[in-house]
Amino acid sequence: MDLGLLVLRLVLGLTLAAHGAQKLFGWFGGYGLDGTGGFMEQLGFRPGRRAALMAGLSEAAGGALLALGAATPLAAALIIGVMSVAIVTVHWSKGFFNHNGGYEFPLALAVGAVSIVVTGAGRYSVDAWLGREYAGLGWGLASLAVGAIGATLQVASRHREPAVHTEAKTA
Repeated sequence: MDLGLLVLRLVLGLTLAAHGAQKLFGWFGGYGLDGTGGFMEQLGFRPGRRAALMAGLSEAAGGALLALGAATPLAAALIIGVMSVAIVTVHWSKGFFNHNGGYEFPLALAVGAVSIVVTGAGRYSVDAWLGREYAGLGWGLASLAVGAIGATLQVASRHREPAVHTEAKTA
């Protein structure tokens, strides 16, 4: 079981960390902070660059922590929060399946993260090495609650009207 948890943590965590690196640095074919920030502006998050930074940091830090099995409830809360925002603002209207741009993939990442907290990170983790076992339904529900609160606050901060760009007029 411990080896299986290690593999699961590495795959989920490194996948998320790579998505964060796309947003933060433009690595792996990503758009970096400026490109992702422009997209975030279109979604109503202003300033878009700051929203891209927060999303990128949540994915990169949450993914890295999950991969290491370090502070797994915090890792899961970050992942749940950022994936919930993605589901609500980008993917929900496209249905379930990923091939249509649906919410299948971000949902699987979020559920995988909370499942690891409920199960525990396993013997091959930083949490175990430090003698701190964050496992069980209580930790899972706490991660879910913190992630959901963060996502709700982020979505509530969205501007519904499109950004207005004014240009200086010359006489």
